[in-house]
Amino acid sequence: MIILVTGAAGPTGAAVREHFAKQGHTVIGVDKHDVDLLDRAAVEALAARVEAEHGHVDGVVHLVGGWRGASTFGEIDLADWDTLHDLLVRTLQHVSLAFEPLLRKSANGRFVIVSAKAAQRPTAGGAPYAAAKAAAEAWTLSLADALRDTSSAAVILVVKALVNDAMRAAKPKAAFAGFTDVRDLAEAIGRLYDQPATQLNGTRLDLTT
Repeated sequence: MIILVTGAAGPTGAAVREHFAKQGHTVIGVDKHDVDLLDRAAVEALAARVEAEHGHVDGVVHLVGGWRGASTFGEIDLADWDTLHDLLVRTLQHVSLAFEPLLRKSANGRFVIVSAKAAQRPTAGGAPYAAAKAAAEAWTLSLADALRDTSSAAVILVVKALVNDAMRAAKPKAAFAGFTDVRDLAEAIGRLYDQPATQLNGTRLDLTT
């Protein structure tokens, strides 16, 4: 398969890239040093290159993220919303719009975002993050509706937070209760190909349960 991973440079992206590469798939990893995902023309050019080389895409795993927040609702800085809107929503919009035509050509495609419990249960100081995640979920569900007549599916994976080896090494006494290991996330994404697209499209799968 042809798998595109955006936000590929971090530990989560590395885990996802490694998972699919070990399966023998072609993995195209993209981070901000490769393509500016806030530049729609640049993202469309990337999609055109992928189409020219491969004809389609079987997976788009969108991992661009970030967190901003405050201690209280009244202390929220709306500049944090601007930042999170760009990271969590605008990049998603550009990637999904550019790659939807290539997903339509796949025999078993998947578009995946990672959301958070906070989208459904926001805290007072986490309003910018929760609102951006909720917007990203709504956008992805709209993509799912666009893909309903295809063999591809758009799926939302929900976590409390992600954890990796570097985080554990930095805080060896921390429990990270309820966190999802990035390798477990990668395996969960891989399992999405074991179910029919029609059953998965538009679903919100909770990895914390």
